[in-house]
Amino acid sequence: MLKLTSNFFGNLYYHLIIILISLTGIVLSFVFQYTSTIPPNLPLIIAIVLGGIPSIFQIIAKLVKGDLGADSLAAIAIVTAVVLHQYLAAALIILMIASGQALEVYAMRKASSVLLALAERMPTFVHKKTSNDIVDIPLNKIQAGEIIVVYPHETCPADGVVIEGKGAMDESYLTGEPYQIPKVLGASVLSGAINGESLLTIQVQRIPAESRYASIVAVLEEAEQKRPNMRRLGDQIGAIFAPLAIIFALITWYFTGDSMRFLAVLVIATPCPLLIAIPLTIISAISMAAKQAIIIKDPAVLERLPTCRTAIFDKTGTLTYGRPALTEIITAANIKPDFILQIVASLERYSKHPLSNAILQAAKQKHLPFLNASSVAEPPGKGLSGVIDDKNIQITHRKKLLELQPEIKNTLPITSVGLECVVLINDKYVATLRFQDVPRKESKLFVSHLKPSHQINKIMLVSGDRESEVSYLGKLLNLSELYASQTPEQKLDLVRTEMKKAPTLFIGDGINDAPSLTAATVGIAFGQVSNVTAEAAGAVIMENSLSKVDELIHLSLATRNISLQSAIGGMALSLIGMGFAAAGFISPVTGAILQEIIDILAIMNALRLIWGNKIEADFSKSDSASSL
Repeated sequence: MLKLTSNFFGNLYYHLIIILISLTGIVLSFVFQYTSTIPPNLPLIIAIVLGGIPSIFQIIAKLVKGDLGADSLAAIAIVTAVVLHQYLAAALIILMIASGQALEVYAMRKASSVLLALAERMPTFVHKKTSNDIVDIPLNKIQAGEIIVVYPHETCPADGVVIEGKGAMDESYLTGEPYQIPKVLGASVLSGAINGESLLTIQVQRIPAESRYASIVAVLEEAEQKRPNMRRLGDQIGAIFAPLAIIFALITWYFTGDSMRFLAVLVIATPCPLLIAIPLTIISAISMAAKQAIIIKDPAVLERLPTCRTAIFDKTGTLTYGRPALTEIITAANIKPDFILQIVASLERYSKHPLSNAILQAAKQKHLPFLNASSVAEPPGKGLSGVIDDKNIQITHRKKLLELQPEIKNTLPITSVGLECVVLINDKYVATLRFQDVPRKESKLFVSHLKPSHQINKIMLVSGDRESEVSYLGKLLNLSELYASQTPEQKLDLVRTEMKKAPTLFIGDGINDAPSLTAATVGIAFGQVSNVTAEAAGAVIMENSLSKVDELIHLSLATRNISLQSAIGGMALSLIGMGFAAAGFISPVTGAILQEIIDILAIMNALRLIWGNKIEADFSKSDSASSL
């Protein structure tokens, strides 16, 4: 982290020093011209040597790689100006280049490395259980077969099996399952999962280097290395404009024989709107996004997002809320659902089962008072039981009930998507409670809005969740491209396949999404993401609302449009100036001054994002969508 930060400030300070040297040389040149015997060109020559030569070498290095971008034209202009002893023009060009590069470095800053965030998430020490004590040893020293202890709310350090204790773990970061998974004797656990409120004793099955979490790190590292190298908007325009300007300048020199006209054309053609206005537009957009709870980590997102034609969504926590909710109570004859909810909630308040909170929330919404319960017990794997109003209440699962009372199989409702539990009163079946990860209220509106408003031609739902859950959500959202039970590796393969066909947007919120977020044209981390997911994504939506994603899309459209206006408008003015320079009406220094005026106009246009109104989502106004 320190290295990354120091590199950023080192690059920024370097460009700021070049700006200071150039400005000082220009100012002293004017001062010496009227007040000193020192040659006025001397400070300009010093500025060119100190500031121009390093910049030229950087540009030459890019040219060697075949990158004929906007700054290559500036390098040619600097060299030509020096050869023709037009030192002031050369110094002005160096000033413009350094200003643009400083803005670009600032705009491209990243907070930290995704792989560093992955490493920091795992504990560095493991609580190893010995015959009479618990000792902390380094993570890389743990071996398969050894016994470790995972304390409440800790990250599980290795794959293994529970041999003592009972609780629950949040594995949604890794599997995509939206529920905390109960952990009892014999249950498997995954490294990287977050333990609940109970201490668990685990026998390690695989060393950390071979764990599920480690495999995700490896896949993410591969995705990082194979990230496509996409050209920025300014480079794309510069790659076209720069050779045309050089050809025009050469033609001018050939027909007029005037090297000064050649230089004047190059100076006024120096594409400073690309070097300055576009980075400034991006910085303005990043500032506006932050005010709207959107963090832009990779500025290229603002240029690439409008080009995306395929959208891939993770399910849990993205299109859904990422937590179970009680959706249905099916009761036996003449029993009211509210009565069942009341007695079940009265017991569940004593439980730490992952579904307890959903039941308690449902009872709270209906303002149902809790009843007094006694003899509450929750043996591992046998459900929850207790006594309320002298009635024996038992909450268990279908499989356990059918083991005890197989004859009531036809009495139970048919199985459905999601999770369920059954309720017995005095050993008699009375109700089934069903739970699902509920879709966000705006999910259908947002998904329906993407194609007509943002030219997203293909929408895919890719999840680590079960087939039934993914199919259920797909039907609600009218999506046909569905992929369930997907591992991080499979998700990554899907993203790469789609990117070969069209620029691809991926939206997810779990660690298992990190490789796909890294590899996609644009990766957006959504909602209450982990630090790993946030680092892998190009943008992070801080609020749990899809309207923020739509705001980001509109902001990126505005950014791209303003950037194009600044670039194309600046190029058009430069073309006009090049014509006058070719005709001999503009000198190199005058051309540099005119280019600065063009810069000011482009910068004022770039600042429209800051001066303008807040970017708002509009998918709620879509005529083609209907709410869930």
